[in-house]
Amino acid sequence: MCVDKVSRRSLLFGAAASAAAVTVPTPAQAAVRSKHGLQDLTHPVTPAFPAFEPGEEPSRHTATSIPEDGYYMQEWTILEHFGTHVDAPAHFTAGGRTSTELALAELISPAVVIDIARRAAHEPDTTVTVADLVAYERRYDRIPRDAAVLLHSGWATKAGDADAYRGTDAGGTLHFPGFSVEACEWLLTKRRIRCLGVDTLSIDPGISTGFETHLALTGADRYGVENIAHLDRVPRHGATLTVGLIPYQDGSGGQARVFASW
Repeated sequence: MCVDKVSRRSLLFGAAASAAAVTVPTPAQAAVRSKHGLQDLTHPVTPAFPAFEPGEEPSRHTATSIPEDGYYMQEWTILEHFGTHVDAPAHFTAGGRTSTELALAELISPAVVIDIARRAAHEPDTTVTVADLVAYERRYDRIPRDAAVLLHSGWATKAGDADAYRGTDAGGTLHFPGFSVEACEWLLTKRRIRCLGVDTLSIDPGISTGFETHLALTGADRYGVENIAHLDRVPRHGATLTVGLIPYQDGSGGQARVFASW
């Protein structure tokens, strides 16, 4: 039994390492996309990753060890909305669908990356606007139906510093980019999108107190993905997003392994 476990794990880890070595671009390659690629967009789950509010970080401890129990296992205490995760419709909309009610087909979508990183570098409260979406379509192509529209603000590079990632000012207000509610509604009504994704703590900008974008998105029975990593390595058009959502019973969302392929 132990030999089988070791061999299976070795094969899995070996395959994962080989895939990573082939598909993750170096900084020099980041600006030039290969014809085909595969990119992990998930931040590792660790208590050091910034939570939306201080004190919401998970905890973990070693539940069993190989020397004492013959196998290794951890126990985690974690909120559904921590790290790279999904906001199911039920998160903000009463009676909305939960994690287990999102179909597999909804978790695989054509990916569109809206890049506002240059603007966000000096305007942390900026949002994706309808004008950004129109400009995107002029440069690339029409945003397809059932798309995952992803915000690349450059914020993922700040994840190692909780204060910088939250952008909290002296008064306690958060400052980071998100989607404007107008852009969200335009995408829902004009392009019939499937989800929104961001490389920040929330699909709403940090200064939002009413979570209007969340309400519009989940009210339309769509989901969000937050704390996405490495969007700078994904083509702006033509990729596919896959969201490996953990199906928590009655979940308002949950952690997910998220990746793009093209």
